[in-house]
Amino acid sequence: MTSLEWLSTPVGIDAENWVTRAGCRTVLAVAHTIASCHRLLDVIDYVEGDSRVQVVFTVAPDVFNQQVHRHLERLGALLVPWQQAVRERFDLGVAASWGGLPQVHAPLLVMAHGAGRSKRVRPGPYGGPALAEPAVYGLDPQRLIHGGRVLPTALALSHGHELEVLRTQCPEALEVATVVGDPCLDRLVASLPLRRDYRHGLAVEDHQELVLVSSTWGPDSLFGHRPDLLPMLMTQLPADRYRIAALLHPAVWAAHGHRQIRAWLRHCCEAGLLLPDPTQDWRALVVAADHVIGDHGSVTAYAAAVGRSILVLPGRRSAPAAGSPQHLVTATASRLDPDQVLVPQLGAARALDKQAVLAALTDHPGQAGTLLRRSMYRLLGLTEPGRHRRIDPVPVPRLTEAVP
Repeated sequence: MTSLEWLSTPVGIDAENWVTRAGCRTVLAVAHTIASCHRLLDVIDYVEGDSRVQVVFTVAPDVFNQQVHRHLERLGALLVPWQQAVRERFDLGVAASWGGLPQVHAPLLVMAHGAGRSKRVRPGPYGGPALAEPAVYGLDPQRLIHGGRVLPTALALSHGHELEVLRTQCPEALEVATVVGDPCLDRLVASLPLRRDYRHGLAVEDHQELVLVSSTWGPDSLFGHRPDLLPMLMTQLPADRYRIAALLHPAVWAAHGHRQIRAWLRHCCEAGLLLPDPTQDWRALVVAADHVIGDHGSVTAYAAAVGRSILVLPGRRSAPAAGSPQHLVTATASRLDPDQVLVPQLGAARALDKQAVLAALTDHPGQAGTLLRRSMYRLLGLTEPGRHRRIDPVPVPRLTEAVP
């Protein structure tokens, strides 16, 4: 689809002439990146099956939005070009990032696309005063206030702690904030009974231990500042005992290109590294894993919450916001020393207090679907149709999705 190929249905001034089911409330799912897509697809499912609702997707401006169009098209989503989306009115807009949202004409429900809000606001490209305690990203006035008013109609928070941060950083937004829990975590927990299926889908034998290496994006990430770690693991860990998978943040793939990432890791893949495509649901790998080697990214926190043994390789500069689950995990997990033999470090790695990590991730465990759905129907002006269905586990991965 090009920017010139505007849709005539189900949105547009003449749409009623062409639709089969008329009078639907329209929901615009605003996708920014593959990472935000994962969260968006979980949540849009709460209303998508309602016969009174029509969901359409658009891809908003973002430095990491490569591959998002293609991913949504593969899923059969109806895509509205961004240039058209910002010229239409919708009954609800749902987003898990911020780019372009002031241009959307709809009541907006905005949520995080990771494990709560743990990142600090970066300095602008032209400098500015150095702050001893930079604001927490996503709870700051720069994101929340536009044209003198609060931008989101509903701001979905995962934890009451975020309300306290909001009270300090942007009290104007308290009136739209609602604590709903973490839908990603709830689905991860619902997937735990399928651990054996996920392992078999990844061709991990029962006697093998799966080591999952998880990296967020940027120079301070694990993949950014220790590019030698994966080759070291492939060399040092006996292949008959260990399988190794690398879970790279979708922004890594978007910034460097799929061909380049696979070229950098070609020798590792030839030696047996599992390298899932960023569009694959990463939660299956977390459930399948025995050990997780991670950084300050969200996946490390989610893995700790479901009891995986954790080794962290902290960034040299990035420090998650105090009170966030990422801060708890990086502060308490065992440290990986890449300059020492790796096998004994894996053997000594321990699981964290998963109840403490769960409590840092959400204070509404298992309830995110119910609470988010309630908010969405309130914004749509519709009554909820009966009870929400159970939380589905994530799909079993296919081995072809996890190799180059």
